[in-house]
Amino acid sequence: MENHITLLVFVISFGVVALASKEIGAFFAKYNLPLISGFLFAGVLVGPFVLDMIPSEAIAKLRFVDEISLAFIAFAAGSELYLKELRSRFKSIAWVTTGLVLSTSILGSLAFFFLTQYIPFTQDMSFTHRIAVSILVGAILVARSPSSAIAIVNELRAKGPFTQTMLGVTVIMDVVVIILFAFNSEIAGALLAELSVNASFVALLLGELALSILLGYLLGKAIHLMLHLKVSRIFKGFLLLMLGYSVFLAATFLRHYTHENLGIEILLEPLLICMIASFFVINWTPHRDQLSRILHDISPPIYIAFFTLTGASLALDVLAKTWQIALALFFIRLFSIFLGSFTGGTIAREPFKNNSVSWMAYVTQAGVGLGLAKEVAVEFPQFGIDFATIIIAVIVLNQIAGPPLFKWVITYLGETHPRGQSTFDGTRDAFIFGTDDQALAVARLLKTKGWQVKWICADKSCAMAAPHDAEDQLIILPKINLSSLEKIDAARADAVITMLSDEENYKISELFYENYGTTTMVTRLNDLSNRERFIKLDVLPVFPGTATVRLLDQFARKPETASLLLGTDSKTKMREIYVRDPNLHGIPLRELRLPTNTLIVAIHRGDNDLVSHGYTRLRTGDKVTVIGTVEDIEEVRLKLEI
Repeated sequence: MENHITLLVFVISFGVVALASKEIGAFFAKYNLPLISGFLFAGVLVGPFVLDMIPSEAIAKLRFVDEISLAFIAFAAGSELYLKELRSRFKSIAWVTTGLVLSTSILGSLAFFFLTQYIPFTQDMSFTHRIAVSILVGAILVARSPSSAIAIVNELRAKGPFTQTMLGVTVIMDVVVIILFAFNSEIAGALLAELSVNASFVALLLGELALSILLGYLLGKAIHLMLHLKVSRIFKGFLLLMLGYSVFLAATFLRHYTHENLGIEILLEPLLICMIASFFVINWTPHRDQLSRILHDISPPIYIAFFTLTGASLALDVLAKTWQIALALFFIRLFSIFLGSFTGGTIAREPFKNNSVSWMAYVTQAGVGLGLAKEVAVEFPQFGIDFATIIIAVIVLNQIAGPPLFKWVITYLGETHPRGQSTFDGTRDAFIFGTDDQALAVARLLKTKGWQVKWICADKSCAMAAPHDAEDQLIILPKINLSSLEKIDAARADAVITMLSDEENYKISELFYENYGTTTMVTRLNDLSNRERFIKLDVLPVFPGTATVRLLDQFARKPETASLLLGTDSKTKMREIYVRDPNLHGIPLRELRLPTNTLIVAIHRGDNDLVSHGYTRLRTGDKVTVIGTVEDIEEVRLKLEI
């Protein structure tokens, strides 16, 4: 009973620490440092070497947090390997992956072996024991970070052959490293136990790997059935984590049972089982999107808990003595990555320009590498904590150096498509692409609101369909490209409304996004399946049928807000006003003396939309959305703009 109460206290205390860790991670992110660096720092701060809020005893009892997190990390790694997305560049992906695995694992193992004479916990080890530890290091150094790579690709909207190859390699590497680690850890265990590596040992090893693959397939089937349940996504996420945790419990039980009753130890690799399960679900069931959403939803608390606990378990006394070793391994890994990526790319006949700099895209490490380091800490307790401390230091260096190098190489190779910079010249300009009655109606409505409207057609054929009673002259765009947009002064656009075919709408939106940074873009969808493409460009897609249904629903539930949106309420209006008075810079909204019947509901700042509250501070250049009567809104405008 007392042990259960102690565990409960540890869990509650750790929960409070994890909440603080989240804020520390957000603080690190403000200065372009990785979130996980903040979580690790928070863990170090509350760990036994600094504040001792999480003592060593608690770290041991919180092992289940590690196991649940490791199961999630393996599920996430397997879910990234979607075979259909890799087929177009398979040759290059295969060669570069082979080059990186061989160079990093071999050079990493050799380097660590020669460094063992300078590492306190390996100095007294025998020759074979040093080999065992070295091959574990070589396997972990192979790991990459698909999540970091995908985040940067999405941020820069990177597209092109190099980006495709890099993503394919990064995703496959985390699958390969788990398999390689499973194999190497078996070899290391045999060497450390001074067992002979003979034919029977190899047969047992292959049997264990085959059993892990089979169990992974069966677990994938179980997840497939679980995803069919008519329950909330949050509950499915909980069930997924429990299934992953049960794999670790089963592997531990089987190991002890076979040792006590059969005279041998059957060692399953839980990470491999979980990875194969999610790989199966992603590629051979209809639940790919659902599983991806579940993993995305549960990832923040899992990463916070895992990395915070990892930071708390770091042996700072060991790190103080071995930081030079971590730095040496960091640079050796960089060299091995260059060698492997250059060799693999050359064999695949990739351009020399790509091969000479491609190594920069493969530096970052995160979840899987840390997970394997923690796995060593548990599987080999005689040296695991000291081992994990050195490896985690290397991973942190890779996580800090990797993203800037990755961004540079993608930009250097010309495969980025970031958002352009928008400007406001004092006049609200709307560019409407389309010639039907709806396009004309939108143009007329915007003109009544004080907008300057340009009415544009994509070719002469649609110009013939234009309504004859249009007040503005129709502009014919000969081609949808940048030079044509320059001729119609597209940089002035404050709002873009596209009402052509979905392909034309997307091409126009993409040109405005990349070259002018237009923040307000709306498109009329013809096919609802194209919705996600436009959302990624920050375009508001409007599907006529769905929009009508939602509007009727809004009228039924909240007629006052629907009237406001449609402008049918003669008294209350909504306007956007720019903050231009320098005296208001930094002042909280609660200190503004605004008319009683007005409300500032939102603030647009840079690329962000802020939900306003009393403590939100205004900045010069903010665009605020105000609701109120015409007279009151004019009073607010005078206060903010003049």
